[in-house]
Amino acid sequence: MSAEAEAKAVLRRDALLRRKAAHAARPEDWCGMLRGVLSAHRGRPLAGYMAIRSEIDPRPAMVGAAAYGPVCVPVIDGPEQPLRFRAWHPDAAMIPGTFGAHTPQDGDWLEPEVLIVPLVAFDRLGGRLGYGGGFYDRTLQALRRRGPVVAIGFAYAAQEVAALPQEATDEPLDLVVTEAGVVDLPGRD
Repeated sequence: MSAEAEAKAVLRRDALLRRKAAHAARPEDWCGMLRGVLSAHRGRPLAGYMAIRSEIDPRPAMVGAAAYGPVCVPVIDGPEQPLRFRAWHPDAAMIPGTFGAHTPQDGDWLEPEVLIVPLVAFDRLGGRLGYGGGFYDRTLQALRRRGPVVAIGFAYAAQEVAALPQEATDEPLDLVVTEAGVVDLPGRD
């Protein structure tokens, strides 16, 4: 294992422990800040996600956004592939997907302009540490080549770290929303 991979593994392990503790202690309205941020993007195609393990759950905000425009969730087609996004609504029939995240049983394929991105850790430079599969990095790169995209990291405040090692393939977040507030990232729009 390279030194960088080893450093990421240690950061990932520690961040997952902090996330688990934050999840157990989450406030009643953990999605309030996210709802506020998403109100500025009403009507734009939005990608959320179905939370797994101790991820902070964006569904309350997704339900609100669905009243104003299309909402979709990611579908994993296979290793080293970008994500695709299937239309979602609060009453959508869901089926088990890859890694335990549920996906809509059927529905249109959409291309989001705003993405709520799950993560393991983040820093104030827009760095994001995921599970290591690179799905969101490949997806954001492809979407950004086609046009403007807003990547909103959604996490517990406890998931923040001072700095994350970054590789050339890592796609930055535009902002991070936690249960406690919005983290504006320097140099991001």
